[in-house]
Amino acid sequence: MIGWLRRATLTAPWVAPAAGIAALLLAALAFVCVAIGITVWRDALDRLAHPPERTADAALVLGNRAYLRGKPNPCLTGRVDAALALASAGRVQRLVFSGGVDSEDGRIEAEVMRAHAVQSGYAGPMLLEPASQSTRENLALSTAVLQAAGVKSVIVVTEPYHLWRAQRLAHAGGFDRLFDVQYAAAPTSCWLRWGMAFKGALREPLAIINNAAHGYLR
Repeated sequence: MIGWLRRATLTAPWVAPAAGIAALLLAALAFVCVAIGITVWRDALDRLAHPPERTADAALVLGNRAYLRGKPNPCLTGRVDAALALASAGRVQRLVFSGGVDSEDGRIEAEVMRAHAVQSGYAGPMLLEPASQSTRENLALSTAVLQAAGVKSVIVVTEPYHLWRAQRLAHAGGFDRLFDVQYAAAPTSCWLRWGMAFKGALREPLAIINNAAHGYLR
C-alpha cells in the first residue's frame, strides 16, 4: 500500500508542475541575488575610489561578528582601523561604536571595537551603542547617542559590500535627515582577501531582499 502510494504520488499530474514552479522560483531568486550582488559590488568599488571629502563630528562604526577563531574578528577591527585613520587625518572628532551582544560568542561588539581602538593607541573621545542587533538598529539606536553628544555630521564606516544597504536603511529610517551623513568603505583584511565572496556574494543580497520585504529599504 505504501509503495503504491509513493508511486502514485510521484506520477501524479500535479507533481511535475509543482516541481517546475519551484525550479522557476529558485532560478528567479538566483537571478535577483546575482543582480543585487553586481549592484553592491559596483557600489563598493565606487565607495573605495571616492572616500568622504568633508570633515565630520563623528565616525559611526557599524558592528559585525566580534570574535573569529578565538581572536577579535579582523572584519570588525578593520572597520575600526578605517575610523582610526579618519581620526588621525583630522577628518572626525570622535568615534562611535555600534553593536550589541554577539550571539556567536557572547561578546559586546561595541566594547570589542573600543578595546581595539585603545590598544591601537587612540586616546580621543569614544561613545558606545551596545544594544543593536542589526544594521537597522545600529543606525536607529545610535541616533540618541549621537544627538546627546551634539553630533551634527557623521561618517558611517563599514565594509564596502555593506554600504549600499546601510545608506538605504539610513534614508528609510530618517537617519540622514537628522545628520549630515557620509559613508566610508573600510578595506579590511577580510575584504582585501575575499572581496564580495566573503559575505557580499550571498549573505548581503539575501539581507537586502529580507530588509526590502519588511519595508526597511527605500
